[in-house]
Amino acid sequence: MSKYTKDPDAIADLSSDQYYVTQENGTEPPFRNDFWDHKEDGLYVDIVSGEPLFTSKDKFDSGCGWPSFVKPIDSEHVIAREDNTLGMRRIEVRSKHADSHLGHVFPDGPQDRGGLRYCINSASLRFVAIEDLEAEGYGDYAKFFE
Repeated sequence: MSKYTKDPDAIADLSSDQYYVTQENGTEPPFRNDFWDHKEDGLYVDIVSGEPLFTSKDKFDSGCGWPSFVKPIDSEHVIAREDNTLGMRRIEVRSKHADSHLGHVFPDGPQDRGGLRYCINSASLRFVAIEDLEAEGYGDYAKFFE
């Protein structure tokens, strides 16, 4: 198993939008981000640590303008906590090892798939296509696409 950490070099390489989202708990604009309508099969990993977060198999079009997933690939890598900012009561999701702000989870997802919608900022993610899984050290995750 790989060891995932909050990598200072990865943080230094973040764009201003990626830094704002992951390190300052920001939110990118809806419909103007890399993955809201991305349809390629593969794995979405934390942009700072590389820890695997979501698969394209669990992605769906919620119409909200951000990538939406019904569940994480491994709940061990995603931490949920109460967020009462902006005068709202929400559940924030963060990556476990990098402590990157990812987005929020809401109870309005597809009922036949568990009822949750993980609304995630594209800026917190890096996409690894199926054909690149092995080369990038994620070969164990190929089984999710068989």
